[in-house]
Amino acid sequence: MPPAKKRARTYDSATIRSAVLTQFGNVRKAVGTLTSEQLARPSRLGEWTVRELAAHMTMAVETVSRNLDREEPPKPQLALLEWPFVTAVRAADIAEDTRGLAADNPDLGALYARTEERLSERLATASGTRVVAALPQALGCARAGGTPIGAMTLADYLVTRTVELVVHTDDLNTAVPGLDIPYDRQALAACTRLLADALVVKAPGASTEVRIPPYAVVQCVEGPRHTRGTPPNVVETDPLTWIRLATGRTDWHSALADAKVGASGERADLSGLLPLMA
Repeated sequence: MPPAKKRARTYDSATIRSAVLTQFGNVRKAVGTLTSEQLARPSRLGEWTVRELAAHMTMAVETVSRNLDREEPPKPQLALLEWPFVTAVRAADIAEDTRGLAADNPDLGALYARTEERLSERLATASGTRVVAALPQALGCARAGGTPIGAMTLADYLVTRTVELVVHTDDLNTAVPGLDIPYDRQALAACTRLLADALVVKAPGASTEVRIPPYAVVQCVEGPRHTRGTPPNVVETDPLTWIRLATGRTDWHSALADAKVGASGERADLSGLLPLMA
């Protein structure tokens, strides 16, 4: 895991809480329209069906409620900018839990309703400084009393939930053509910014400027520092393309070939740095 030398930008707590609730609400409405045939479709996430992907999205926010129900960890252990690089540690457990959750909850509407109600209730009174487990143990381990991995403040953890919700909203929209779940602007902005800042953590420097309008501009990659005028190395793309690159949903060369990314300069090739998380 690369060291998080870059200082994390600040996020308004009320804005992020609203963004998480709004984006989850957008997904809930869309999932409620899916037919049994659409739910059985494959997703781009390995062997997961759309039903399993939809069930997983409730897990992404239920971790907030479940962790607020638990005893508070003594102190934060994980910085916000470290989170993107450690998520893979629970990938196998999450996949198993997702399949079990989808199988145990044939009524996705009821599952979403319960999840949304619990989240709203707990966020209404929880302080942003409250410490929660950042990478909670798998559900089976939780029932057995296992120990969570890492901890961070609730305020930071909710920023990570925008990544989960936005990335998987895109997965759902891709799996079901025409679904077109809308993106909350603040959720999309937070997701874009966190993943852009994670690139700086992975490749510190100031020789390359990465532009993701309208949400983020960062400088990264070792080399001569640019001080004025047009930067010699520039990468520019839109938020969803950047998110897909950062999470391995598309690759650098395909995005270039499809004119989804503009890159100029000898240090503008980011292929060796992507994806940031998967």
